[in-house]
Amino acid sequence: MTDAPPRPGLLPSRRFLLRAGAAAAALPFGLGVSGSRAWGPGPSQPFDPGPLCRPAAADGAVTGPLKPIKLAWNATAICTAAAPLAKERGIFAAHGLDVEFVNFGGSTEALLEAIATGKADAGIGMALRWLKPLEQGFDVKITAGLHGGCLRLLGAKAAGITEVAALKGKTIAISDHASPAKNFFGLLLAKAGIDPENGVEWRLYPADLLNLAVEKGEAQALADADPRTWIWRKDERFAEVATNLSGAYADRTCCVVAVRGSLIRGDRAAAAALTRAVLEAGHRVHENPEDAARIFSGYGGKGSIEDLAAMLKSQHHGDRPVGADLKRQLVLYGDELKQVNVLKRTTDTAKFAERVYADVLS
Repeated sequence: MTDAPPRPGLLPSRRFLLRAGAAAAALPFGLGVSGSRAWGPGPSQPFDPGPLCRPAAADGAVTGPLKPIKLAWNATAICTAAAPLAKERGIFAAHGLDVEFVNFGGSTEALLEAIATGKADAGIGMALRWLKPLEQGFDVKITAGLHGGCLRLLGAKAAGITEVAALKGKTIAISDHASPAKNFFGLLLAKAGIDPENGVEWRLYPADLLNLAVEKGEAQALADADPRTWIWRKDERFAEVATNLSGAYADRTCCVVAVRGSLIRGDRAAAAALTRAVLEAGHRVHENPEDAARIFSGYGGKGSIEDLAAMLKSQHHGDRPVGADLKRQLVLYGDELKQVNVLKRTTDTAKFAERVYADVLS
């Protein structure tokens, strides 16, 4: 769970200071050392978005027609709750945008192709699902991190699966072989000395039936994302073995904002406005997860308002990296994905991060 957001008076968050160093506390908020920027709660009023995310107009007023933007997202993914909040609370409009949602529940490649070819202008999705397709050359650029968390590895207590090391030789139920959950927990297996390809069996099941596979003993663990995993973890037969905020991953972003390259080149102001709007909405999710949960529920989100709000509180929506901080995280993910044969071993991850990231906020 994130630290409580600062209140009036307001220094940056404790986690930001720990990363950026004590000297950053003396700098204007939103600036870090060596050009790094990790955008956090605003410096004054509770919903002040901070300097990186205020509308281009000094007073926030928008004149003239709104810019039409198509935003691809997955309406079943609670971690994308910033998108409907931005629409329903007028944040997109405040940034001069008229946003139309394009719901993608299918393959990531299809979503990225839709963005790259102009069927959508931007999207929100999981970094660990997007990095491999981006390595293959889609003209799509990551512009910001949105939050950490939302992936969970649950084990069957009856099978003794309460830690990663216990998974050696066991079966893990997943929904697809390119899932972010498989990619991430494969990294944790490797760090625990277990070969993620041969040391466990990854077995496919329909996403809504993963828990039943474990209950029947066909698998001893499952790996997936909220809201399903949050609801299943309430079952006393399951133990939460790890999340994508475990250990060294506590400050890693999970979901990212990405914009088609041609929009950045042709209308950088629109790309910047969209990125700022989503970051501001992410701040509001952090400040008022109950409101975000109610809005997301109205878009078809599964689970009670209380459960959805609790999920959002657990997902570190108060930590949204941009700039050098985000590129550092992309390099780390790239290096790790090479180790488990998701990215090509020959990929220069520093150059890769430079290629797939676009700084539209400076």
